Amino acid sequence: ASGERQIVKGPPLWPRIDDAGVAPGAVAAARGGMAASKGASDTMTNDVAPAAVRPSQADPAASAGTVETPTADVPVEAPRLSFDDFMKLQLRVATVVAAEAIPKSKKLLKVTLDVGAEERTIVAGIARVYAPEALVGRTVVIVANLEKATLMGVESNGMILAATDPDGKPVLLTLDEPAAAPPGSRVR
Repeated sequence: ASGERQIVKGPPLWPRIDDAGVAPGAVAAARGGMAASKGASDTMTNDVAPAAVRPSQADPAASAGTVETPTADVPVEAPRLSFDDFMKLQLRVATVVAAEAIPKSKKLLKVTLDVGAEERTIVAGIARVYAPEALVGRTVVIVANLEKATLMGVESNGMILAATDPDGKPVLLTLDEPAAAPPGSRVR
């Protein structure tokens, strides 16, 4: 019939992780942690999903088939991108012009950046580690061509790149020589 829409199943966004092979208490502990955070007002962030629960946190008796959180000294197995796919990313140098806390959020900051030809606002999940005034003047790297997203009522136009320290806290990727790469410079 005309006017009817057909729903077509698309490919999965992430590979399925089965509970088999995971420490028995790890799944319950991870689900319990996620349930506790569902009531938080700032659940939509740029943060990385919670890491897998270590066996010592979930079930001390469990040892076989455990899931470990990757660390800097352990290689991470991830699907490889083609060079062409990588080149689709627009990584740009940007200087923080202003930063402010987002009301009702403990994690998010509204960051205004000079990206060369324009100023851009990005919402970043770094408020627990960085004070807004400490960011002003810092030179960072951003992903400039992400789709816009609205987080806590603020439109975000990109993502500030950050690593994760051993405690799971974000660490901004900054330039040692910001004068050598002015705002808007492409990172390759």
